Amino acid sequence: MTSRPLAHLASPGTEIAVRVTPKASRNLVKIEADQIRVYVTCVPEDGKANKEVVKLLAKAIGTAKSNLILLRGATSRDKLFRVLG
Repeated sequence: MTSRPLAHLASPGTEIAVRVTPKASRNLVKIEADQIRVYVTCVPEDGKANKEVVKLLAKAIGTAKSNLILLRGATSRDKLFRVLG
């Protein structure tokens, strides 16, 4: 697998649905059964887990954190992000 496994999603306007698992044993972005799963070690309080998800997802697609915007799911495990130009 390449260092940017989700690089094809870096196009502006792309919407990315992810399922988040907080309090995991390690930080990881993984594709399971055609679904993007993000595992973070942070606890889901005060937006800590969301910040870590943005950081990991941005790194996986090869874009800046500021290019990802959370559209839906701020308090849910299922989140939808949009890549900005």
